Amino acid sequence: MAKVQNRRKPGKRSLEYQGEKESELAKLKSLEKKFLYALQWKMDCREQAKWEHYLSCDGTPDPTIPQEINTFMSLWHDNQDEDVQLVMEKEKVVLNLIEKLESLLLETSPDEITEKLREQYQEFILQLQDLLRKKYNEATQNLLKTANMYEDSETGNMHTAIKDENSTFCIWVNLKKKARFKSHVFQEAGHGFDLPKSLALSSVAIRVLHTRYDHVSPLWVQCQGLPRQEASDSQELAGHPKDTGQEPGAEEEEGREEPSLSTAEETSSSVREESAALLKEKSNNTDDAKETGEETEKNSDILDVPSQGEEALLQEEAGGREEAPRAVDLQQLVPVGGVYHIDALQLPPQPQDVGDWSVVELLDVGLEVYPYSPGEAEDGTQEAVQITLRLPDNVIYFQVPVVARWEPAGQQWRTDGISNITYEAEEKSISFQMGAFYPVALLQDAHLNLPYQAWELHPTGVDEGLFTVTAAFATIQIQIKDDQCMLSSVVVEEEKVLSHITGKWMSPFALRETLKRAGVNIFPAEYSPEYVPVPRKAALTEVKAYDQMALMAAAFAFAHSKWNGEAGPERVVFKVSEHLTAGSAKDNNWSLYMFSGEKVQNLKLTETSEAFSEELEEESEFHSTLHHMLKDTASNKAMDKVERAGFLFIDSVYQLLHATRVLAYS
Repeated sequence: MAKVQNRRKPGKRSLEYQGEKESELAKLKSLEKKFLYALQWKMDCREQAKWEHYLSCDGTPDPTIPQEINTFMSLWHDNQDEDVQLVMEKEKVVLNLIEKLESLLLETSPDEITEKLREQYQEFILQLQDLLRKKYNEATQNLLKTANMYEDSETGNMHTAIKDENSTFCIWVNLKKKARFKSHVFQEAGHGFDLPKSLALSSVAIRVLHTRYDHVSPLWVQCQGLPRQEASDSQELAGHPKDTGQEPGAEEEEGREEPSLSTAEETSSSVREESAALLKEKSNNTDDAKETGEETEKNSDILDVPSQGEEALLQEEAGGREEAPRAVDLQQLVPVGGVYHIDALQLPPQPQDVGDWSVVELLDVGLEVYPYSPGEAEDGTQEAVQITLRLPDNVIYFQVPVVARWEPAGQQWRTDGISNITYEAEEKSISFQMGAFYPVALLQDAHLNLPYQAWELHPTGVDEGLFTVTAAFATIQIQIKDDQCMLSSVVVEEEKVLSHITGKWMSPFALRETLKRAGVNIFPAEYSPEYVPVPRKAALTEVKAYDQMALMAAAFAFAHSKWNGEAGPERVVFKVSEHLTAGSAKDNNWSLYMFSGEKVQNLKLTETSEAFSEELEEESEFHSTLHHMLKDTASNKAMDKVERAGFLFIDSVYQLLHATRVLAYS
């Protein structure tokens, strides 16, 4: 009889646990509806934005409507009499259209947009980029046709520099062909060059076009998260090979009411499982991202040639000597600060005054590359072009940047052909020599700020929070309020940097892209595990943890634990503290929790313990959800804040946690 009772006790306890688990999971599912409210709200906002754009009649196309975008491109293509300033004005519109398309591709749920539409949007992006390059070439050609009308009184040559927030256009025209005028510095831009004697005696124009964006690299590099795919070919030169910045909360209160879930339920009932599956799939297929043999991606600024299908890994950084001929691994090194298009161009026939007439020979060939082949210098070495570039002020380079040139034949950035590199960090300039003219980019290790040294997330008010990431070279603080984020500060060696992007409210997606463009990449990609030595974490566990942390973020602080790496791939460990006052949580208020996706435990372990242990805190029980685990010891006020937390704030917290992946990379 006693033995029968002993068998029944575990069964009874098992039934009790099963009942508790089902109850806890039901509560979690109820809370997770807030993610669906956020998804539906975004869908409604996109529809509202389309309607408002339609009503505005501002002359700009809706990039999602093929007829409008095609008409826009066709009309601009046919207008061939524009100068550089007009192209720069239209460039702002083009970049805005590209940004909208990229946002749709990267932010929209896979169920909300078809694969055919995705391919169409990517093709629109490529066509807009190609058209913008062509218009810069046409404007350059128009300027060169009358270059002798703007010659400098001192040198007899022509030079000018035009700049705005997106591009800097510099051009020097060798009208007099005198060897003593073989070098020039564009004072307005800080860029300069020193030509070999053979070029100094030639009818040549040197153009340095610095675009603060990258429209040269393959699209999957420009928009990380997009798959690699082929792009349509287009010919370049002829003849020769947003956010408003307003603080969130200003909108009307009814805009924050929980929207209908009719569409969101259909498209994202398992949104967290999809995210986990995506993380797992990408982690298991990082090798696939290296297969570029089938890809014919983008054209260069000079010529469009199909891909040769070769890509090697860059194993050495650029130094003071010429590198071995190697292609750059774009998963490891990424362009930062845009692209410098450095070209030697044919000088078209100049107008000649004949009596009262101005006569000019017209050639219908478009802008042509000057056919330069480096000769032999006086010391017996090969001639080289000396280039000096002023680094952009709105970008930070944590290490000496790698100088790379674009090779159109292989559709790749390469470091061979570049030598004698001199980097002046204080002067923010870099000089080097090239044997020919290429688009050039300054590359930075995409993972130099990984793994994180520490991180912390804590609430600062109603639906407000502060997310701090201490990376290898910088400490980044991000404020969160409703559906918006604001970069509070970036501190490098106790100095605040990048002030031009701090203090501006934007969406989590826009903040991520803004930081990456500025050189602060704290957002791991699917292939990052190959380059960052961190223990792997199970994708489903990681995603569920971010989900449940976001749901509790209105009243609890979360932070890094040094024991996370010791817990194994199926579990994560982090610090938690009830947080109802301003400021960071005090060290003695933290508790450690271990989460497996199915179970949460309060560990007796502390950050000062000598070794990792799974021993539970006294009188502590495990639960199926973080919500119920924290509820055991939390105050009623804290749990009330959790219940009342806005769905936009919860979603913003989740997006930041998922983008930075602090549980996998710290």
